[in-house]
Amino acid sequence: MSTAAFPAAPGGPRHLGRPGFWRAPFSGHTYREYGYTVSGLPLAILGFTLVVTLFSTGLGLVVTMLGLPVLALLLAVSRGLGAAERLRVRTLLDLELPDPPELKVTREGVWGAITARLADPVGWKAAFHQFVMFPWAVLSFTLSTVFVCTGWGLALFPCYQWVFARYTPWNGYRIADWTDAHGVQHVYEITETWQIAAVTLLGLVFLFVTPQLIRALTGANRFAARALLAGR
Repeated sequence: MSTAAFPAAPGGPRHLGRPGFWRAPFSGHTYREYGYTVSGLPLAILGFTLVVTLFSTGLGLVVTMLGLPVLALLLAVSRGLGAAERLRVRTLLDLELPDPPELKVTREGVWGAITARLADPVGWKAAFHQFVMFPWAVLSFTLSTVFVCTGWGLALFPCYQWVFARYTPWNGYRIADWTDAHGVQHVYEITETWQIAAVTLLGLVFLFVTPQLIRALTGANRFAARALLAGR
């Protein structure tokens, strides 16, 4: 008996095959989510800058009526940023989000288009998303990158630990070097087999914790995307 594939419900995951704990550090699923946190920082900087600049300018000029077109531009730009974010969420987080309804312009002319933009809840929610998620993008990028680089750097330590003894004045990787008040120099280097094994073990701990951390970080992005960017 064959089984048929059913489409994912709107706002739900497209793929249910999330890797298990032991496979997660070596799974493409994890590194797609990591790619989301890495790519999210430059996009968040761009989005935050555009939203804050246009909103501040439009609000400052609103008394002269010149601010209204600027605010309308803000909402048009925010809609585009929201569409780009939904694409990233679908591609990298495997979360299917329905597109919001198209903007409806009921009055003719330039001012009809501007007033329609200003009354667009999709644009306002997308602008708020760019503003509120900017600090989270910075935190997600920093934590995920530190854990990924630290984990692989320590786990692969046996592969490159010989470099320090061969190409530097150290006998092994030097983790501390200072001289005390009595003029005695204290040097601590990783040279013994058990020390190298301990570094590798610590790296493996980081590697297996990292997917859980990234999943928790991107969970906030999933929630925000559902709440502010998905169509209703």
